Amino acid sequence: MTFEADVIVVGAGLAGLVATHELVKAGRKVLVLDQENRNNLGGQAFWSLGGLFLVDSPEQRRLGVKDSYELAWQDWQGSAGFDRDQEDHWGRQWAQAYVKFAATEKRQYLSELGLRVTPLVGWAERGGGLADGHGNSVPRFHLTWGTGPEVVRVFLEPVLEGEKRGLVEFAFRHRVDDIVVEDGVAVGVRGAVLEPTDLERGKASSRTEVGEFELRAKAVIVASGGIGHNHELIRRNWPTDRLGPCPQTMISGVPAHVDGRMIAITESAGGNIVNRDRMWHYTEGINNWDPIWPDHAIRIIPGPSSMWFDATGKRLPSPNFPGFDTNGTMKAILATGHDYSWFVLTQSIIEKEFALSGSEQNPDITGKDIKLTLTGRLGKGAPGPVEAFKQHGVDFVVADNLQELVAGMNKLSRGPQLSYDDMLRQIRARDQELRNPYTKDLQLMAIANARHYLGDKVSRVAKPHRILDPAHGPLIAVRLNILTRKTLGGVQTNLDSQVMRPDGEAFPGLYAAGEVAGFGGGGVHGYNALEGTFLGGCIFSGRAAGRALAKKL
Repeated sequence: MTFEADVIVVGAGLAGLVATHELVKAGRKVLVLDQENRNNLGGQAFWSLGGLFLVDSPEQRRLGVKDSYELAWQDWQGSAGFDRDQEDHWGRQWAQAYVKFAATEKRQYLSELGLRVTPLVGWAERGGGLADGHGNSVPRFHLTWGTGPEVVRVFLEPVLEGEKRGLVEFAFRHRVDDIVVEDGVAVGVRGAVLEPTDLERGKASSRTEVGEFELRAKAVIVASGGIGHNHELIRRNWPTDRLGPCPQTMISGVPAHVDGRMIAITESAGGNIVNRDRMWHYTEGINNWDPIWPDHAIRIIPGPSSMWFDATGKRLPSPNFPGFDTNGTMKAILATGHDYSWFVLTQSIIEKEFALSGSEQNPDITGKDIKLTLTGRLGKGAPGPVEAFKQHGVDFVVADNLQELVAGMNKLSRGPQLSYDDMLRQIRARDQELRNPYTKDLQLMAIANARHYLGDKVSRVAKPHRILDPAHGPLIAVRLNILTRKTLGGVQTNLDSQVMRPDGEAFPGLYAAGEVAGFGGGGVHGYNALEGTFLGGCIFSGRAAGRALAKKL
């Protein structure tokens, strides 16, 4: 290879593209390596819903949401729970810098690249019930018009233009196995060339080696993603003391190439790895009836109205309501000794409240089709992809009465058989609370609170009704599995995205950005994410790496 790069970027996902974009703007030459083919440019970000965490945005203000940097920083600290002096040293600083970015220049930075967001702001990860604890106090989930592919596009297009100008070269099917370090400085990478493939995006590809390579540059940026499809690594680092036993059954929310290999490779080179036990997996996973990658799973992004039962048929306690506290609910589910749970809901609820993660599950917004979006989201019936899962998904049960529903749930059970009498008692107790406009049921209180927000009332939260009211039927049950997704720890970095050594000194020539770096600092989220923060973390840390090297070189 005759291309003489200033910087080698390992990974062509979002963080790598952002770093490359910044370097190209400064006229630097960049070599981008990826173990997959060109069809996979953008990595996992392409498959995302495109949610972005913004603070005090025009969209929020138009909906009457009063947000501020101070409130967002309070929420972030309450959620992160930073409590490790050394491991959280840089994560804290990254967190404060990122919240400031989200409250100031983030929206304009993306807007200048051509990215737009939809007018309705979502209220994700509503929290654990205390003002200074975990959760978003206000809606902050801004959905990209065009979802994940659009987030990728606005950075990929200028990078491809840089490729035409001779500033960027891609080396696909190049798997990095080692970072070359000389005299304590990262000077390149070496690894294996994998056999060519023209597989479609996301498909699991061959690992057959057909050659070797060693490439050099003035600096290396590791932007290779997390461990989401590496179940062995997830099990090895699972925080049993904090969340309970690792699930026996896990389904994958990311493609097979999200393997986390570069974390250990960076550590072997001398980088510091922190917060290995911090992860962000979802409790509302369902098996994809039309999969793209092995064990392909989808997350239900629920509104607050479905009743949530553990594997034994006991209603989950407050505040483990749909969309409120991911890790808290994970702990409650695993405490039963089982690794799945159940939603019970009505047709009225699924039509209004069910959304599915993934750009491919939202063709209306991904395709920027205003007419389809309005008819699909505000019209009668569930959105097409949701209805398809209801009809074809192996985790769904649909019935006209509760006795038939429970019988269907017991056929899908991986654990105890549910009692019809117990389910009937709990659902009737909840339904009786709707006889008055006030209640002692905290979930019904939460639903009423959500409907005070215009965005939820219009498009996200069903009007309260009795679960057993035939007028709102049929009844629906969904078996919910543990879905693997994000790595919250990783390579520790300073605010320039430069890798830190275990002795606290910066590693000359070596940088890391995106999920491999815990989205900044080795763990910008601490223990909990506020949602809409993963793409933003890739953007912010990739930008920091690119700008720091553009200036330094």
